[in-house]
Amino acid sequence: MEERFYGRENELKLLNQIRITSEKSARFTLLTGRRRIGKTTLLKKAFEGREYTYLFVSRNSEAVLCQQFQKAITESLNLDIAGQAVRFSDLFRFLMKESCKRPITVVIDEFQDFNYVNQAIFSEIQNIWDEFKNQSKMNLIVCGSIFTLMKTIFEDAKEPLFGRITDRIELKPFPIKVIKAILKDNNPSFENEDLLCLYLLTGGVARLVADLMDRNACTKEKMLESITQSSSPFLTEGRDTLILEMGKEYGIYFSILLLIANGKKTQSEIDSIIEKNTGTYLKNLCESFRFINQTRPAFSKPNSRNIRWEISDNYLNFYFRFIYPNQDLVEIGKLDMLRKAISIAYDTYSGKILERYFKLKISEEEDVTSIGAWWDRKGENEIDIIAINRFEKAASIIEVKRNEEKFSMKLLESKSELIRPMLDGYSIKLQCLSMSDM
Repeated sequence: MEERFYGRENELKLLNQIRITSEKSARFTLLTGRRRIGKTTLLKKAFEGREYTYLFVSRNSEAVLCQQFQKAITESLNLDIAGQAVRFSDLFRFLMKESCKRPITVVIDEFQDFNYVNQAIFSEIQNIWDEFKNQSKMNLIVCGSIFTLMKTIFEDAKEPLFGRITDRIELKPFPIKVIKAILKDNNPSFENEDLLCLYLLTGGVARLVADLMDRNACTKEKMLESITQSSSPFLTEGRDTLILEMGKEYGIYFSILLLIANGKKTQSEIDSIIEKNTGTYLKNLCESFRFINQTRPAFSKPNSRNIRWEISDNYLNFYFRFIYPNQDLVEIGKLDMLRKAISIAYDTYSGKILERYFKLKISEEEDVTSIGAWWDRKGENEIDIIAINRFEKAASIIEVKRNEEKFSMKLLESKSELIRPMLDGYSIKLQCLSMSDM
């Protein structure tokens, strides 16, 4: 992909506002987002042409890390640091003191890895921040890719940096319009099948999109060929991402994700296969790791037990549907057979992802107050999308079909009658959305 920066207008605006505010009072900003989402690229774009220092926390000894940091600080901020620092606290104190004289922007990337360098660093940062923040013009931005560790560092009341964050930004995948813009720049004559495949494989995760565009994989056929090449990060990114978060205790979590990706959406279905109560694991996957979402049918009460689980990340959903269960093919290099396995199930699988695409597109582009799906307790009747604007008393009841010819208005009308009592007084539109509507 060409060296062009896409989207992130709101985040750039917010980072600029924070920088301006920090010139009067110190700001401590936390930037989070999944691995490969584009955090580092965003920060470099935000401070392009401005004076700032970028410090990447690698898992070296503290003395080696400080040597690298000291060099970066000296070169980027034109500051003369006397002697050779061997403790991060000495460098941070120096920067905080300097920020009392003039505005300074400091970016610390992979902040959570201080945990492997020296756990005391978090307490030292807290003490130094508290000492200087009232006089400081420091614009401190920290980011990290391991959500569970970053959450613990800043949200656990027992941790030293609890309550120190002044601003928080969570970086999300690219919206539909940006995914379209990237694909159009690389393939001006793209077809909707290409767009669906790009969304299906990446979900708008910046680095994954860039990898495909860099390989000139701009059509569905080329994308599926590219991800099944031995050098493709799509073969390993899923495992790497999850192990970073979960550590060594990933086995049962992988089994649960595999089941969800293959259509086992309820806890009872998952429990019956794994042969144990998976409630705690599901809760961890949802709340601690944020890899899955809990969904309830539209109009259900918040405490309803009519729950389904889904993998929230498109790439991880694809990984556990196709790559992980065929790991044996990857390991022995039978990637042509993996490609065939994907092709056989592609139409059915992409049909479900098309529903997700339209939910996102509607939520981004239309005035809706809620959007979801509906199903009855027996699972005999389902409606793909119900989009509601409660202020205008309007609702759209939508069936999603890859092939519009398979749509039956009569069937949708009969299913809509089951939920009309919940939409009393609403104007209701029934429609089908298909590949041509992307």
